[in-house]
Amino acid sequence: ILAVTFTNKAAGEMKARLSAMLHTPAMGLWVGTFHGLCHRLLRRHYETAGLPEQFHILDSDDQARLIKKSIAALNLNIEQWPVKNAQYYINQKKDEGLRPHHIQPLSYGPEKTLRAIYETYEQACQIAGVIDFAEILLRTHEILRDNPDILDHYRRRFQVILVDEFQDTNTIQYAWIQLLAGNSTSVTVVGDDDQSIYGWRGARVENIHRFTEDFSPVTIIRLEQNYRSTETILQAANALIANNSERMGKELWTAGNEGEKIVLYSAFNELEEALFVAQRITQILQQGASADEVAVLYRSNAQSRVLEEALLRQGISYRIHGGLRYFERAEIKDAMAYLRLLANVDDDTAFERVVNFPTRGIGEKTLDCLRQMAQAEQISLWQAAERHVAEQLLPARAANALHVFLRLITELQESLAGEDLDGMIAEIILKTGLQAHFAKMKGDRGESKLDNLQELVNAARQFRYEYNESEEELPVMNAFLAHASLEAGEMQADSHEPSVNLMTLHAAKGLEFPFVFMVGMEEGVFPGKQSIEEPGRLEEERRLCYVGMTRAMQKLILTYAEIRRQYGREEYHRPSRFLREIPEHCLESIRVQQTAYSKIVPAVKINEKSMADTGFYLGQSVAHPKFGAGTIISMEGSGAHTRVQVKFGLH
Repeated sequence: ILAVTFTNKAAGEMKARLSAMLHTPAMGLWVGTFHGLCHRLLRRHYETAGLPEQFHILDSDDQARLIKKSIAALNLNIEQWPVKNAQYYINQKKDEGLRPHHIQPLSYGPEKTLRAIYETYEQACQIAGVIDFAEILLRTHEILRDNPDILDHYRRRFQVILVDEFQDTNTIQYAWIQLLAGNSTSVTVVGDDDQSIYGWRGARVENIHRFTEDFSPVTIIRLEQNYRSTETILQAANALIANNSERMGKELWTAGNEGEKIVLYSAFNELEEALFVAQRITQILQQGASADEVAVLYRSNAQSRVLEEALLRQGISYRIHGGLRYFERAEIKDAMAYLRLLANVDDDTAFERVVNFPTRGIGEKTLDCLRQMAQAEQISLWQAAERHVAEQLLPARAANALHVFLRLITELQESLAGEDLDGMIAEIILKTGLQAHFAKMKGDRGESKLDNLQELVNAARQFRYEYNESEEELPVMNAFLAHASLEAGEMQADSHEPSVNLMTLHAAKGLEFPFVFMVGMEEGVFPGKQSIEEPGRLEEERRLCYVGMTRAMQKLILTYAEIRRQYGREEYHRPSRFLREIPEHCLESIRVQQTAYSKIVPAVKINEKSMADTGFYLGQSVAHPKFGAGTIISMEGSGAHTRVQVKFGLH
């Protein structure tokens, strides 16, 4: 029996259980991940694979370093051909089973050069006798394909193949199973096409549909009884996913109770949304639930910031799963290091972090020279850099690169003097090259980092509105730096401490919680803008929504905001189409009439002209047919999109 799963944790659990049940040493079992089992085969047949007996496996960082050398060997500009892009390309091609000679690039476009990098990198790996993770699967498939005697041996050895999480298989994994199985091996796969959410990582939902044709005859067993969620949650999830085409098809049901209706909350903006979530969690905890039983799910990591701040205000400890807290993320630290350097050029930690990021030709050798002078003369790295440039103590190329960096910081200090904090950070992100650097990254990773940087602009704007410089000791920029440092080290719960779970929808797969919040249910957020235009990606977004909803055991709360600040500006969103696909009888729609929102978000600075155009003004008494008399406390937007916030008297 050959049993394949996707994670080392799952494989370890399977081995431990089987070893105890069968009284067989775990080492003798062929149970493991795709990479683990293929690595075992490669070790046995290293000569056939053209590898040294003690071949080494490159991790992601090692692979990136070797790709960088390959780019340099081709005399290519590292800025124009970023290592991460080439790494993504190479791994993607290997996952598709393609060597460089299989790729026929167009006469124009980047692929011709990327293929050349792939080819040079392959040669470097062969000379060094090393392989990367993607190569493990590809090389094993080639050994079986090209050596009939070896293939026949394993086909006779494995009479049964079992595969877990089959919907997450990519092209090469499917081909490996198909090749190893042949015509006589019994194959059993377990999967759920409605939970295929890793298309961006190479997973192909088509594999689960192809299986019935390629392994015919096939018996399909539908596991439709659900032991987790209430009947109401399952009805809503079934109705949602029915909008996807070409499904295997199943209808989840439960022998459990009907349960409460799904709460749908409409917020004014993302701040009110976060406050509502924090207040609801407080109520849940006051009713006796443990914080561990609560999860807040969002589409992208950038959404966590306002949620984190709202939970901090309520004194609720939380833990970020599958990621870092907002101010601990690398790209945020990069931008904040530039801000710290503008505030104090003698900040050595900030200087070291950004002096060569994004890369500008200032290497370790140059930095060592600066460190030695700084230590010997008890001065800062900035002062040492100025001395090295002024006294021409470096080779021309290094001196010029350092001079460009010093000038960049000095010019930013001059041009941003008097600029609002959020405007200052937006300019830093743009002019230092951070935006261009992350924009070059392929796939969701680059988009996520850019989203996080834009969220930093929003965080600065919100902080500026709340911070009264005249009443505090620090200028707003220094206060914001202190605020970020304190937040980075506060309220992240210890591993043993009960805490609310914050995570992306992707990270939630396989988990379950009695109470689940799904936030940001708006068009352009979830589903995202790019997904809306591509049917395949839209269906994957719907599957992601289905996964999120079915994490909830007892209570599911969905929220959306009319206004959300994204990319440094306010955007007006319609509620997500996914909300319209949930039957009305499953939903309880609410909108809080009176919140503490006005206490935590002071009135924004208002353009007097746009205010005059509306006929409204701050402090004006107004009347509403339903809520009665009230007072205007803030105003956002302009023209047809103007929104006023009114505080109504308590009834």
